[in-house]
Amino acid sequence: MTVLSVEDLRISYRSRGEWREVVHNISFSIQRGEMLAFVGESGSGKTTTAQAIIGLLADNARRDAGRIVLNGEVISDWSDKRLNRLRGVSISLVPQDPGNSLNPVKTIGQQVEEILRLHQSLSAAERRQQVLNLLAKVGLSHPEQRFDQYPHQLSGGMKQRVLIAIAIALQPDLIIADEPTSALDVTVQKRILDLLDILRRESGTPCCLSPTIWRWPPNAPTGSWCFARRDSGQGATEAIVQRPQHPYTCQLLHDLLDAPLRLTAARHRPLATPAIRVEGISKRFSLGKQALQALDSVSFEVRRGSTHALVGESGSGKTTLARILLGFERADAGQVIIDGIDAGHLSREAQRQLRRKIQFVYQNPFASLDPRQTLFAIIEEPLKNFERLSAATRRQRVESVAARVAWPPSCCRVRRGSFPAASASGWRLPGR
Repeated sequence: MTVLSVEDLRISYRSRGEWREVVHNISFSIQRGEMLAFVGESGSGKTTTAQAIIGLLADNARRDAGRIVLNGEVISDWSDKRLNRLRGVSISLVPQDPGNSLNPVKTIGQQVEEILRLHQSLSAAERRQQVLNLLAKVGLSHPEQRFDQYPHQLSGGMKQRVLIAIAIALQPDLIIADEPTSALDVTVQKRILDLLDILRRESGTPCCLSPTIWRWPPNAPTGSWCFARRDSGQGATEAIVQRPQHPYTCQLLHDLLDAPLRLTAARHRPLATPAIRVEGISKRFSLGKQALQALDSVSFEVRRGSTHALVGESGSGKTTLARILLGFERADAGQVIIDGIDAGHLSREAQRQLRRKIQFVYQNPFASLDPRQTLFAIIEEPLKNFERLSAATRRQRVESVAARVAWPPSCCRVRRGSFPAASASGWRLPGR
């Protein structure tokens, strides 16, 4: 049985007084029990297509053509009031960014309870028990403890599981997961995708919009590929990977799967002062009457010219350690030595100057960029803070950096440039 059918969908955005088409004649369908991978480059229309299906297009977007059919009914022309009765009940959306999608002033329990309160007649005790069951079902440890915690007390992977719990609360016919793993580490990515696959096999039909097709569950029967804003084929994942037909699909696979692996042998260098030395770092967070040991006597060195990978599951303390390295958190014990200097005992001005030597690429691009500034102004800001450069030189430096991270030139206009909200998530991540 066909649960969802999208036929010749075309969507445009209004920008600077002009309409620009971003989704061109996309067509695909999903059968009950299938998992469908919708893949494409940043800005190819994955999120826009998801928003169109659930009726949540931005104010400056419009559907120019095409039909969206859910369980045999054409819903593309429904009013927002009518669609609102559908959301969460027949179709659910797992948003792309867990950090930006949960209410920071409500507990996890309150946020999962909300959808149950809106659509079911349950007592407070029954709602609480159902929330605890949902949190356990999506693999969150200690559900009773998580119930009373706030989003900032959870790791990115934990918050993503909370969003999945909300999405499956009413057992909808279709789940749309909009790049559910884009801000998560590799181990958590696999767990989230495996969880969605388990839920698919048990009951629902997840439609996952994710660029990480090479990590897609191997038994997922269907994969739909969107590349450069065009429908470029639908079929079994194995068949698409091994025998791609559409030119866009061929190019995507060539770029993503055929890149040669390169291992560079380390040169034999005389021993020198390491760029970073971490000695016995420990950090504990208090959670009410309990305490969480985030880091316990962590020690390592990073040599100059090397790349050092911190690997661990969600909640293992990777982000906490990074924040300690930059001075955003204070360790309970241990030392951080950067270029031979103890970074834990610096004046405010000395810490500021240290920022010139060590920078942070944040996990969550949505919450990290000032929505009131253009992308040009955001990249230009450190040049204003630390360098005495002319406006023309700063502009040249910004354009050079933008080109290196493959940003579209339109994103970096000095005047009337793009804001973070108008950019694809993949364009936000490498900005600074």
